[in-house]
Amino acid sequence: MAFELPALPYAKDAFGDIISAETFDFHHGKHHNAYVVKANELVAANSEFQGKSLVELIELTAARGPKGLFNQVGQIWNHSFYWLGLSPEKKEPTGELLRLINESFGSLDGLIEKLKAEAVGHFASGWAALNLKEGELEVTSYHDADTPVAHGATPLLILDVWEHAYYIDYRNARPDYADKILRNAIDWDFVALNLDRLGLTRADQLG
Repeated sequence: MAFELPALPYAKDAFGDIISAETFDFHHGKHHNAYVVKANELVAANSEFQGKSLVELIELTAARGPKGLFNQVGQIWNHSFYWLGLSPEKKEPTGELLRLINESFGSLDGLIEKLKAEAVGHFASGWAALNLKEGELEVTSYHDADTPVAHGATPLLILDVWEHAYYIDYRNARPDYADKILRNAIDWDFVALNLDRLGLTRADQLG
């Protein structure tokens, strides 16, 4: 079965000036879609890869290539997870998630500052991420199309820091983009969902 571009779980104009409808048109409608189209072409050309899920292809190609297919499937997964982690309505973490945040970073603001620093300090294209590692929260980043799935990480949240994620709305001001998204547009309910096995299953089903 061919991969498909997932529909956005909200209207393209739902975020106001935080993320414009024009950015969604290009980021989701063109960039994300291009990864889907190219991945399907590469899979169709090699029977070894046919019938495998997105996660299976990421794990397989991360270990031995081809790099071209890894880049496409990694970007499909990263983008799909990124969209799910966004909310047009401002939310706050609660319960076990908030407890872990306070334990690891002192406060939600402490986590946001750590994620922002990771996103802004990441050189060139890639992703800033919040993972669960050995029962503790971890902030890290990945270059280009690399993904937490390829490293056996438990992904909770991912932030796109490729220029196409923010250039239309913020030009070269990556710090402003990261700050606005992290403070106003994160779906903390989705992050909390990913703390348990049901959440991980949902993440694994992105492809």
